Amino acid sequence: MRHFASDNYAPIHPKVLEAIVAANQEHDIPYGHDSVTARLGDKVKELFGASATALPLYGGTGANTVALAAITPKWGSVIVATTGHTNTDEAGAPERIGGVKLLHLQPENGKLTPANLDTLQYDLGDVHAAHPSAVSIAQSTEMGTVYTPEEIRAIAEWAHARGMFLHLDGARIFSAAAALGVSLREITADAGVDIFSIGATKNGGMVAEILVVLNPQIRGTDFIQKYQAQLPSKTRFISTQALALLEDDLGIQIADHSNSMARFLRDQLQALIDSGDLKNVEITQPVDANALFVKLLPAHAAKLNETYRFYEWVSAEHIYRWMLAWDHTEQDVLDFVNFIVATQE
Repeated sequence: MRHFASDNYAPIHPKVLEAIVAANQEHDIPYGHDSVTARLGDKVKELFGASATALPLYGGTGANTVALAAITPKWGSVIVATTGHTNTDEAGAPERIGGVKLLHLQPENGKLTPANLDTLQYDLGDVHAAHPSAVSIAQSTEMGTVYTPEEIRAIAEWAHARGMFLHLDGARIFSAAAALGVSLREITADAGVDIFSIGATKNGGMVAEILVVLNPQIRGTDFIQKYQAQLPSKTRFISTQALALLEDDLGIQIADHSNSMARFLRDQLQALIDSGDLKNVEITQPVDANALFVKLLPAHAAKLNETYRFYEWVSAEHIYRWMLAWDHTEQDVLDFVNFIVATQE
């Protein structure tokens, strides 16, 4: 059974699994001093520039917490979207572990913009205020939308003009790049991002997140990684997953398939909605990447959830998220669509 709750449900991609097995042959130095992690470091410099450095970590929450702690002084704070993962789904980790105060802004369709950043009220120079030190965005967003390179560059310019850093949570960065038809570099280094993560777990990995530091002014990330319990002993098994996904654009190819399955699901549903064969189902968001957001009757959603796992996303509006993964097939989607039609009231 293939569910539609999250791309986290999917198994490890065969090529990633092969890379893990290949790294499991000999002894190697722990804590990031191994040959595989060295190759990852070289690859990151090749892709993102000579000053780029890579830190392999366990997961997305850890990557965000390390990154935000590194770019926020004790008197600082970070601007985030109210819908952002750092704000809604990390159990307060940036605040509890990183000691970082978050300033929340209501986004536009999941995205921050310079215009709504301008609406934030803060007092620079006032000892009573937590000074904004960074902006944090997600790619793709928690509402399934993606930032274009131009949109990211505009936020970076806004932040840098005010002495702030720009952090990008790249838990689904491969999906965003595939949707935009661009390289990872075009939505990170070339767009003015200072620090970002490359999410492998949601895109065919086992357990892997890579934090990439682009701005050499950001220091101490390796120390923060250690004291926040995000330094794996056998780092090579994290690094090899990222390497597999970065080589020959495998990660973007995998994500492109996930995105195409989301579009296929959207098209199948929309055709049935337009024909009148499917009622009380509404697609609420543009399908930019590999997520589909729908409004359902709660009773219908409950019936569907008895067989297929998925999450309620905006409970007040009965909006649910269906997420597609690298191993979904057209037949999986058609089976799901047929079940949606069969269980409607």
